[in-house]
Amino acid sequence: MDGTALVLGGGGPVGGAWLTGVLAGLADGGVDPAAADTVIGTSAGAVFGSRLLAGETPRELYDRQLAGLDRVDLAVTAAQTVRYLWAALATRDPERSATRLGRAALDARTDPAHDLHATVRTLLRDAGAWPDRPLRIAAVDAESGQVEAFDAHSGLPLADAVAASCAVPLVWPPATALGRRWIDGGTRATANLQLAAGHRQVLAVAPVPTAVGPHPGAQQQAAELRAGGAFVTLVVPDGGARRAMGRDLTADARRPAAARAGHRQGAALAAALGRTWPTG
Repeated sequence: MDGTALVLGGGGPVGGAWLTGVLAGLADGGVDPAAADTVIGTSAGAVFGSRLLAGETPRELYDRQLAGLDRVDLAVTAAQTVRYLWAALATRDPERSATRLGRAALDARTDPAHDLHATVRTLLRDAGAWPDRPLRIAAVDAESGQVEAFDAHSGLPLADAVAASCAVPLVWPPATALGRRWIDGGTRATANLQLAAGHRQVLAVAPVPTAVGPHPGAQQQAAELRAGGAFVTLVVPDGGARRAMGRDLTADARRPAAARAGHRQGAALAAALGRTWPTG
C-alpha cells in the first residue's frame, strides 16, 4: 500500500456546497486537500475534484458557493422521487436494486441530454481537460449496475466522464460514453471509497453517507479499507451541518449555510489531519 487518496462524494448542489466548505476549512487550517496522490470523484465530487486539480483553490470553490455562483437548477418532481424510491427499495439485493434503477432511467422521459452536458461544462469552468495528476471519476453502467471509474486513459473527454457521473436517474437521461449508457456514480455508493483501495492514507468527504437502497454506506466502506490496512479519515455532515443542509439537497438557498457548516467541520479537523497529510 502506498500513496494518498482524496475521495469526494456526491450530494447534489447542497451537498456539493458543504463539500467545498470542508475543503476550504481544511485549507485554511493548513491542510492542502489537493496534495493527494489520487483524487476520486463521484457526481458533485467529480465536478469539484476536477476543478481542484485544474488549479482552483478550495477557498475559491467555497467563496463561489457563498456568492450563489455555480448554481444548478434541478426541478425534481414528487413523481420522479417516488419512481426512484420504488426502483431502489423494491429489493434487498444490491445488484437488482442498481439494475432496476438503470432500467427506470433508460425508460424515463427526462430533460434532453444536451442540458446535462451543458450544465456540466458550465460547472467545470476551466477544467476542460484531464489533469496531469491521477483523477478517477465514478459512474454506474445503466444496464449492468456496476460501478466503473474513468480516468485520463479511458478514451473520453473529462466533461463526458463527469456528465456520466452526474446523470441522476429519472432526472437526467443516462449519459452515453464509450458505446454504453451511464447513470450517476452515487447510485450504488455515494462516495465510492472502494476505489481508494491500495492507498496508504485516504481522506473521504461524503456529503451523503448512504445511498438509497441496499448498498454499502461510507462508514462500512471506510471500515473495509481500514481492515485492509489503510488509515482512513471519513468526514460526513454533523448535526449542525445536516440542519443547515436540510432535506432537499437541490434547494439553492441552502448552499451558503451548508458551505459554512462544512467550513466549520473542516477547520476543526485540520489540526489532527495536518500531522499526517502530505504538504502540497
